[in-house]
Amino acid sequence: MRRLAWLTGLGVGCVVVAGLAQAQVHVLTAERVHTSDPAHPVAQAIAWDAQGRILAVGDADDLRTRYPDARRMDAPGKTVIPGLIDAHGHVMGLGYALMRADLVDARDKAEVIARLREYEKQLPANAWLLGSGWDQNDWPEKAFPTAADLDAAFPDRPVWLERVDGHAGWTNSAAMRAASAKAARPLDGEWQPDGGRIERAGGRPTGVFIDAAMSLVHAVVPAPDAAYRRRALEKATQAAVRNGLTGVHDMGVSREDLALMKQFADEGRLPLRIDAYADGDDAALADLCAGGLYRHAGGRLQMRGVKLYADGALGSRGAALLEDYSDDPGNRGLLVTEPAALEAAMRKARGCGVQVATHAIGDRGNRLVMDAYARVLGDGAKTDHRWRVEHAQVVAPEEFPRFAALGVIASMQPTHATSDMPWAQDRLGPTRIKGAYAWQRLQASGAKLALGSDFPVESVDPRRGLHAAVTRQDGHDAPAGGWMPDQRLSAVEALRGFTADAAWAAHDEGEVGRLAPGLRADFVVLDEDPLAVPGEQLDDLHVRSTWADGKAVYEAE
Repeated sequence: MRRLAWLTGLGVGCVVVAGLAQAQVHVLTAERVHTSDPAHPVAQAIAWDAQGRILAVGDADDLRTRYPDARRMDAPGKTVIPGLIDAHGHVMGLGYALMRADLVDARDKAEVIARLREYEKQLPANAWLLGSGWDQNDWPEKAFPTAADLDAAFPDRPVWLERVDGHAGWTNSAAMRAASAKAARPLDGEWQPDGGRIERAGGRPTGVFIDAAMSLVHAVVPAPDAAYRRRALEKATQAAVRNGLTGVHDMGVSREDLALMKQFADEGRLPLRIDAYADGDDAALADLCAGGLYRHAGGRLQMRGVKLYADGALGSRGAALLEDYSDDPGNRGLLVTEPAALEAAMRKARGCGVQVATHAIGDRGNRLVMDAYARVLGDGAKTDHRWRVEHAQVVAPEEFPRFAALGVIASMQPTHATSDMPWAQDRLGPTRIKGAYAWQRLQASGAKLALGSDFPVESVDPRRGLHAAVTRQDGHDAPAGGWMPDQRLSAVEALRGFTADAAWAAHDEGEVGRLAPGLRADFVVLDEDPLAVPGEQLDDLHVRSTWADGKAVYEAE
């Protein structure tokens, strides 16, 4: 094991024959250890074996006495927490975002163009210009952009820019010409693809494609080659562990991407655990039904669930609402999947013993999912199925009790609330907003929460999620007192949502999520105590190191 500058006492394991067994034991002591284990919430030391399994958690002197020949590490003044688990992310999406033009937080279209011009300098002459992260809600006019906004700067090079939520894309005319040449019908007219929308003016596409309509452009964007995909996976996993993540529930993994992750797992190159959820009613789900739930022998990759879609996103007005958008009369959003097809996929998954997680953001989307779950689960709603609603972002008041009644987990992302708060009430009005991002209301109804980020829609950094959950404030600690502060979580609730509760949501509570004997030694060493600092400081926690299976997978300089 490499010596860490902030750890003392490495290398004292006894090498005599009598001490060989204990020489394979490691004991880490710290100022405090938060275990996320209600039976023993705070300790000062943890011990684990050569296989990375926790042997004991408790008092420092006691563990030193029990394992006198163990390899000792001391982290004076530091705090240890269980490895953080993001209950909703997109690993390959993050990797691709890290390799494309970054448009996150661009303040207007001019800044977008400037960033694209800079990024273009590294591209070959005929390559597409790809980027992601734009959000028209951050711009002065708050209106969707058009192809004309891009054409002056990029008249010939095709440009495809995905919105921050991944539910809309912005193209220039060169990209639309390529899409039109391959499409089964002209992009002009009044027709709309099922589950999507082409923004038009006078019957002609303006350059923005929403939800299923994005496939018209995806069909002509050059597919990444194998080397590019490997770099993307490596970049994404390294970014995750650098920020204290030891696990991700990867929502929407294709057969091909799972195969790539298997290669990394075989090569010992996965530094964290990936709970992969199949990408809808497609090849990966068919594989689960044909061959059974998948788990890699190394313990860092598995697929036992499927991710389905009900509706779109609120920011692009694609979330399916029961009534019109308050700022767009006549628009009630989109159903990305036709309800009968969605229910058929749920029934297939249940028949194969596959956990179902369904994206639902609008109140209509959430109602449709809960209705379908009730029909498909039937009497099985009382079993330990742990089906999930991903986002549960806008929920009608009468729907809250149904989560607990049906045994459905609300998988929610705290930073969505703080990113959306400047405009969410414009979309929903003063009444519906009370059922949006309603973490405490869901908990009070008996629902279980699992917390994540939806990266790369939001930052991969879970510290931002902890901060948002506890303060309901943005990165500048605004607004004072938090937005709808009655829905704030405590620091204990937030940490549990990113550890024990996230693990439970993926049936992983027997492996990770807590620091307890028998579980894997996945943990993070921090300079500060997240349960002691003011909530406003949670996004400034310093990750000193990240550990999986008792081995450091990231160490700060």
